[in-house]
Amino acid sequence: MWIDDQSPTRLDPASDVPLHRQLGDTVRTAIAGGQLPPGTRLPTEAQFQERFGISRSVVRQALSGLTSDGLIQRGRGHGSVVAPKHEHHRAVQKMSGLSAQIATSDDVVTTEVLRLESDADPRAEAALGTSDLVSILRLRSVGTEPIALIHTWLARSTVPGLQASDLVNVSLHATLAARYGVPVSAGRRQVRAVAASGSVAAEMSVPIGAPLLVLEGTSLDSAGSAVEYFCTWHRGDQVVFDVDAGASAQDGSRSFKSGSVNPHSSPDEALGLSASALRLAESLTEFATRISDESQR
Repeated sequence: MWIDDQSPTRLDPASDVPLHRQLGDTVRTAIAGGQLPPGTRLPTEAQFQERFGISRSVVRQALSGLTSDGLIQRGRGHGSVVAPKHEHHRAVQKMSGLSAQIATSDDVVTTEVLRLESDADPRAEAALGTSDLVSILRLRSVGTEPIALIHTWLARSTVPGLQASDLVNVSLHATLAARYGVPVSAGRRQVRAVAASGSVAAEMSVPIGAPLLVLEGTSLDSAGSAVEYFCTWHRGDQVVFDVDAGASAQDGSRSFKSGSVNPHSSPDEALGLSASALRLAESLTEFATRISDESQR
């Protein structure tokens, strides 16, 4: 049983992090890493108490938080089980954003603007050709659960007068097109698997080291000029990246279909991104396994 593999001293009463948060993060990590797959029955409150030397109130507070986040389901007299996996799918080759792709009557997507300010970034400066930048940090959620953190840089001259309130629950690309006459029509993107750093973990309400999917790159207007540089962190346990791939007429290798990430990119670039995305699931599994092993040492 999973709890038998957990160290009795895993929770630290002397830590600044409350015990219920420590217990909740322990279970979250196990769910994200696959040690507690959907449908798995969790230990009883008594088993949690005995294993970690904590009170029933601490256990109930931790389980309540996990229930609110949709990670577990609790039934009277039946104990708690890991909730069925609810995945949000994003097509990497589509220019439409995450909210446009996953918003349904059941999944209401909200966008909170955390910061809009001047901010220097060497990658953004190189991509946009200016150091006079506007930095926008947004948190995208489904219900009350954060699923993506978006950091975008724009040339200040592109968006004069833009305020944080203009982007609350509003698409940035739609605003660029409607208000500033700058439609986003193409882009160059990269996909990577990373472990959540402290600042990103705090904004996304996940444990430090949780597996994330990062989509980053540059968006272009219809003339091929760079409009934005962005980096978006997606929760690896909530968001799945889909890639259209097919046999190339020339060499039989896997490549994007027409309508790919960047219609102006070379075949080598398209093949490289396709291969990177196809390896993503394997990379996430390796991250989750390593994170879980390290957290138990």
